[in-house]
Amino acid sequence: MNAAFAYMDAADLCAEAIANEALVHLFGSGHSRMFVEEMFPRHGSFPGFHPIVELSLTFHNQIVGANGQRQAMFLEHVEGFGKTILRNFVLAPPDCLIVFSNSGVNEVVVEVALEAKARGLPVIAVVSLDHCLNARPYHSSGKRLPDIADVTIDNGAPAGDAMVRVECLRDPVGPGSTIGAAAVTNALKCLIAEKLAALGKPPIVLTSSHFIGSEASKQQFDDCYDDYRRRVKRVYG
Repeated sequence: MNAAFAYMDAADLCAEAIANEALVHLFGSGHSRMFVEEMFPRHGSFPGFHPIVELSLTFHNQIVGANGQRQAMFLEHVEGFGKTILRNFVLAPPDCLIVFSNSGVNEVVVEVALEAKARGLPVIAVVSLDHCLNARPYHSSGKRLPDIADVTIDNGAPAGDAMVRVECLRDPVGPGSTIGAAAVTNALKCLIAEKLAALGKPPIVLTSSHFIGSEASKQQFDDCYDDYRRRVKRVYG
């Protein structure tokens, strides 16, 4: 699919969900958690998105010991865990789901996408296509995220992710997927806002005091969080 069409199709799915009081669920394991939180709640973002962050897959600062990185990397490969996570939520059309994963092949992210599809939700995948299509799928279905997703957006990172070669160092450094996926996230967010405004349903944006002053900014944050709470009540019902 042409990259521009992928962005527009993804934005259409998300705007339709939000305009109809549904939700765009967001999921990512490992460092892909960053883009879940970059979409919402972040300055310049708005309600309609539902971040799903499983700490056992994303809590990295311990590195070793309890809650260490080894455990998180192990859990990414446990089949059944993705389905167990989604049992906590009521997901139903016209909701949709965005899954962030650089590799797009680990068991948990594939299973979350499969489970969302089983519930009738469109799925948007944000992956490194170069890495994903050159990696072995681990899930027993034999599927990668692009095999499941209705729309796939490439974050532009090369296979292996690290992009910089340093003299006298064997291994490349400097992962590019962080930059690429953050750019995808914010480009998509802006397109969704544009489409919602065109539909006559402009979102309540988390807006800095730099633009509207301190008091108005505080009030708008409260209004935004209240709107978010109203929207997500159903998923915990």
